[in-house]
Amino acid sequence: MEYRGVGRSEFGSKAEQALASLCEVYWYPLYAFVRRQGHSPQDAQDLTQAFFARFLEKDYLKDVDRQKGKFRSFLLASLKHFLADQRDRDQAQKRGGGKALVSLDAQTAETRYLLEPHDDLTPDKIFERRWALTLLEQAMARLREEFTLAGKSEFFDQLKVFMAAEKGPVTYAGAAAKLSTTEAAVKMSVQRMRRRYRELLRAEIAHTVARTEEIDEELRHLAEALRG
Repeated sequence: MEYRGVGRSEFGSKAEQALASLCEVYWYPLYAFVRRQGHSPQDAQDLTQAFFARFLEKDYLKDVDRQKGKFRSFLLASLKHFLADQRDRDQAQKRGGGKALVSLDAQTAETRYLLEPHDDLTPDKIFERRWALTLLEQAMARLREEFTLAGKSEFFDQLKVFMAAEKGPVTYAGAAAKLSTTEAAVKMSVQRMRRRYRELLRAEIAHTVARTEEIDEELRHLAEALRG
C-alpha cells in the first residue's frame, strides 16, 4: 500500500512525515468514532492520541499488502484493533507515553462532535461521514489557497457560495455587480472553480488510496457515506 507516493522501501523519515501529515488531517473522524462508542471527551482525546502514537511508531503499514486496501479502511481497522487491545490494559499508563505525535485540538474536536447529528449513526457510519466531509473540506481549502496565492481571495469569497447545491439568495447578477464584472464572466468562473475543485478532490483522494484506479470507487463510497 502506498500513500502520497511513499512505498515500503522508502519507509524512513519521508514516509513517516507523509503518514504524520495524513494523520494531522484525518484525526477527527477517528475521534468522532471513539466518542460515538461512549468514551468521554478526555478519554476520546487520550485514546486517539495514543493510537496515533502507536500507529506512527510501530510501522503499522509493514504487514499490509501494497496492492490492496485504502488508508481510510486501514486506519479504522487499526483503530478498532487498538481499542480492543486497550480494554485489557491500564489505559492511564498506555496513552501515548506523554508523546504528542499528532496535534489534536481538543476544544475544536469536542465542539465539532457536539454538532454531529444525534440520530442512529453508528460509530462506523459517523467515521465514514466525517472522513468524507474532511476530504471535501481539504479540497475546498486547497482551492481557496490557490485563489489567495493568485491575489483573488475576494473573488473566491464571492463565488464559493455557488459551489454548493443550494446557493441561497445569492445570484450570478449580484455577484457580478460586487466584482465589477459581467454575469456571463461569473458563470464561466464558477464553472472553472467547480472543475478545479473536482480535480483537487480527486488529488486529495489519491493520497489515501493505493492505486489511481481506486479513485472513482472511493468517490462513489464517499457519496454514499454522505447520503447515509
